[in-house]
Amino acid sequence: MYNRERTEPVLTNDLPNDNSTASVNCRIAQIKEPTNQNNYNNNDINVFRTKSKKTFKNALPQILAVSAKNCLLLTYGMTLGLPTIAIPALYSNSVSNITSVRYDELLQLNKEQISWFSSINLICVPLGCMISGTITQPFGRKPSMIALTLPFILAWLLFHYASTVTQLYLALALCGLCGGLLEAPVLTYVAEITEPHIRGVLSALSSTTVILGSISQFILGNFFHWRKIVLFNTIVPVVAFISLLCIPESPHWLITKGRIAEAEKSLCWLRGWVRPDAVQYELSMISKSIALNEEKVRMKKNKKFYSFYIRRTFLLPYFIITATFFFGSFGGTSTLQVYAVQIFETLGSPINGYTSTLVLGILQLMGGILGLLLIHWTGKRPLAIVSTLGSSLCFFVVSAYVFIKQYNEEIILNVTWIPLVFLNTAAFMTHISIRLLPWMLIGEVYPPNIRGQASGASGSSSYIFSFIANKSYFMVLDCINLSGTFLLYAIVSLIGCLMLYTMLPETEGVPLEDIQNHFADKTKTFVMKIERSDKIKEKKMWAASNPALELDHTETHI
Repeated sequence: MYNRERTEPVLTNDLPNDNSTASVNCRIAQIKEPTNQNNYNNNDINVFRTKSKKTFKNALPQILAVSAKNCLLLTYGMTLGLPTIAIPALYSNSVSNITSVRYDELLQLNKEQISWFSSINLICVPLGCMISGTITQPFGRKPSMIALTLPFILAWLLFHYASTVTQLYLALALCGLCGGLLEAPVLTYVAEITEPHIRGVLSALSSTTVILGSISQFILGNFFHWRKIVLFNTIVPVVAFISLLCIPESPHWLITKGRIAEAEKSLCWLRGWVRPDAVQYELSMISKSIALNEEKVRMKKNKKFYSFYIRRTFLLPYFIITATFFFGSFGGTSTLQVYAVQIFETLGSPINGYTSTLVLGILQLMGGILGLLLIHWTGKRPLAIVSTLGSSLCFFVVSAYVFIKQYNEEIILNVTWIPLVFLNTAAFMTHISIRLLPWMLIGEVYPPNIRGQASGASGSSSYIFSFIANKSYFMVLDCINLSGTFLLYAIVSLIGCLMLYTMLPETEGVPLEDIQNHFADKTKTFVMKIERSDKIKEKKMWAASNPALELDHTETHI
């Protein structure tokens, strides 16, 4: 028989006075004031806190759960890369030199149809994002993700058997809508199941997985016809369906529904298949946080639904996230990826434009992986600053190169590698952080009661900004030419660097409740370090001088 560790006491004043606490099953019992201070020996330290271990065994189930939901993101990334390999086969006027291999005998599109084929997915994503939280919140994170595997399978089959333009458009619209609907359950799930010290790394995997999905289509497109590729792609959502059945639901969501026993089982699984007593402290803290939040919601029940969206806890995080999306989209890499072939050929790249584009995609993936590896050690702030500053410098160099090329091409005859190197470096630098950062922040910065809806609304801004940036590219090019366009990208990235330096707090390794408390405090708008409330020393000092309440010492809720 093993010894149970007691959970941390909870302040009386921190708990609501009505039955809302009972809704999350926080059973409490009064602690008597100690009669003898000498009774506090070394073993009594465990009375106040059960510290979680940071071992691979504890992290492994969280990695497995995140990997299961990443299969869905891999599928969506494939839908983004598919038009790139399908257009040469569907558009007979393509500049591709291997149209005889890719030519599609069932269907051919004209220029106008191709323009829609390449953009319908992007247009439909914001719609899915806006309704993502509202639709998926009642059903839970896990069931929502499982249900979304089925439309993806249907979309791939529609692609394979498509014989009309309408079928292609329908498949693309379905992919875009499902991609948007994924935002809330996927982003909130990873934030709610992971421990603070690995949350940043596992969150960064989301965007990296989407990039990997796109690149997988570029690679497969060199060997197979696009209709065969979509059949291969069908395997991924099937794997996602099976994998998602094997992982637990978010304990946060379960507690909000009063399903405490299931939440306890979920935490036991996620923290390394541990015994119930090992998760009692964390379970109590989550329950307390949700109880307090529910009490606030109850007290404001007579207010309009939008009252939660005009408070600092939503407005400030939303501003930071949308601004980050703005700088990521209008900082150049969004249009660079879409028009890469044309840009490289216009600048006289020493290698083929299509090969340069493939290199661009590989470097984006490498940048995402490097950011994934570094974020745990450096935090989000340093990576964001290096990312925006580095891409800004790269675009400045390319802008100067294009300017010189316009007026004296002989000067740059021996340095035609400059745009190839610096544009690819810019893509690499942006994917270290700025292109991935907002997706990591979305699941961390919002209060639980609006996290789903706010995540969907925030994610939609990314696709709106990308759509505007891509559609306005030729207009900007006509107004300020290519040199001016790159100069604009450099300036936008530099402004983004300054804004993030002054307003982005470091959230890496910080509990979600502390992040929300930070944004709620008006005095901390420009404070970059978030104070943590779970320091052991503070806990001991508080416990030694305050009578308190604590959770019932029941070993398990199961």
